[in-house]
Amino acid sequence: MIPISVCIIAKNEEKNIEKCLAPLVPYNFEIIVVDTGSTDRTKEIALKYTDLVYDFEWIDDFSAARNFSLKKASHNYVLIIDCDEFLTDIDIEGIYQAIEEHPRGVGMLLRHSYYDSQGMRTSYPDRVERLFHRRYYHYNLSIHEQVSDIKTNSTYFERYDIPLTVDHVGYCGGEEIMQKKVNRNVSLLLKEIEKYPNDPYFYFQIGQSYNSVDDLDNSYIYYKKAFELPINPEQPWLPIMAQAFIRSMNGTGRPEEAITFFEPLFDFFSKDAGVLCSLGGSYLLINQPLKAMPLFVKAIQAPNVREAGSSTYVPYYNIGLINELLGDLPSAISFYQKAAAYNYPLALERLRVLGVTGE
Repeated sequence: MIPISVCIIAKNEEKNIEKCLAPLVPYNFEIIVVDTGSTDRTKEIALKYTDLVYDFEWIDDFSAARNFSLKKASHNYVLIIDCDEFLTDIDIEGIYQAIEEHPRGVGMLLRHSYYDSQGMRTSYPDRVERLFHRRYYHYNLSIHEQVSDIKTNSTYFERYDIPLTVDHVGYCGGEEIMQKKVNRNVSLLLKEIEKYPNDPYFYFQIGQSYNSVDDLDNSYIYYKKAFELPINPEQPWLPIMAQAFIRSMNGTGRPEEAITFFEPLFDFFSKDAGVLCSLGGSYLLINQPLKAMPLFVKAIQAPNVREAGSSTYVPYYNIGLINELLGDLPSAISFYQKAAAYNYPLALERLRVLGVTGE
């Protein structure tokens, strides 16, 4: 057995903290909770699950709070969990084995982030760096903090998957809560840009912040700024930004710009289902369904799938829509039914309009 400390930072998380902590208790983790200024029952609830609850004065720096939590850990191996992440699956023996095989690496858990879009709650999976030796790694950057080498601050290190899955509900708050998060994050990110004006990562994250509240005008501005800077093509967030940039252009009346911008980059992004679907949407917006069709077909077969629906009900629905536009109703209905099998509202509506019931 390799002792592991779970390190959590919290502020006003009374609605989430119990659902976060309770599933961790059976696995004999040391649980560290660092409170950054709660005015609700967060600390009271946390003390039901651990007596290792500490106060940290908030200084507009997530890395500072994270690193404080690492110092409070008794064990060298630390697992980072957020209050709005709830454990759904774990193989503790598999985690121990992974650590033994990668003692100097950084373990990546699987996270399913939930959000509401187009009338349904959906999710997208991603891998995030959360398990490491605290003598080798710490956190860097005040916002959207990154695991980095203590000696060099480099983010280039061995990464490996761990058998641990969480559900992330941080994007499911009400409109007012989400807007407050956006305002806070953008303010901190702009401070980082003052220090690192040529780092595209911060522009990307501002774009993501605005995108989370469907402010596509502002997200477009910052994604464009990011793409104007040199970007390492190995960055894992690059295809995420590409898809979001296309979405922002489509949503602000710039589909031609999206096509012009991404056609030369097509080979690089051709294996990403989300990018393919978004670019297919660009062609539909300029009434070129025959150019859109192969992109949606390719999305179904794409090996890189980052979000629910991008290789199933989204391309199925759009292939159905294109067939309907071309007058092939039997094919349209067939693909609408494929999408409807996932309870996709747009497909269900088209089938209703076409008078189709059942499968």
